[in-house]
Amino acid sequence: MSISDLFDSGFQSRNKGHFSSIIRIAMEDGILSEEEKVFLDKLAVHLEISPEEYAEIIENPAKYPFNPPYLHVRRLERLYDLSRMISANHIIGPKQKETLSKYALALGFTPKNVHYIVDKALSLMVLDADLDTFVYEMENMHK
Repeated sequence: MSISDLFDSGFQSRNKGHFSSIIRIAMEDGILSEEEKVFLDKLAVHLEISPEEYAEIIENPAKYPFNPPYLHVRRLERLYDLSRMISANHIIGPKQKETLSKYALALGFTPKNVHYIVDKALSLMVLDADLDTFVYEMENMHK
């Protein structure tokens, strides 16, 4: 196996883990809304998830582990995707905050400030922030 094969394999594994975590959020209420489906379809293309892999992950999202990225900006990008899925139904309450908090902790955000991070992330979703704005605002929230 070449080095590029190892990289591609690891990259795909992380993408599948990320995609499966978003599917778990989408399926949490037992209903996959049209808005969630559209988001998942676009995300699958972005993450290079094949239709076969998509179907397999939908069937058993727990099969793929959640692998947080090393770089802080990549963690923010993953938080953005998760926040978008949490807010897809335009209902943000304690359950949604609790779910996003769990994933934020899994991404490596600290328990000390996870609630502040989640509140900020969800407030940016209410404002319909794009990825660049989200990352900028999250990186500069303490300044």
